[in-house]
Amino acid sequence: MVMTVLERMALIESIQEALADGTLEISEAVRRLRVEVTGLHQIQFAKMCKISVRTLIHIEHAEGNQTLRSLDSIFRLFGMKMGVVRLRREIN
Repeated sequence: MVMTVLERMALIESIQEALADGTLEISEAVRRLRVEVTGLHQIQFAKMCKISVRTLIHIEHAEGNQTLRSLDSIFRLFGMKMGVVRLRREIN
């Protein structure tokens, strides 16, 4: 199924919001962006992001200690970048 530009933008925004509120892990967000938004295989996507396939696999499986540069290379394609966010504290 081919997504419209608006559908693709809405999907990216929903992934971004889930990352921000902590309901989606970075590894799953990267995989969803690759599969659901671009539809690319890991080799194609890694080339597009200028990272190694091995790095992409490690990111998608939440393995290793990835650099901000690698993560930014991926998220930049979707208008995002890694950053610091304030923790939301529940008031009891």
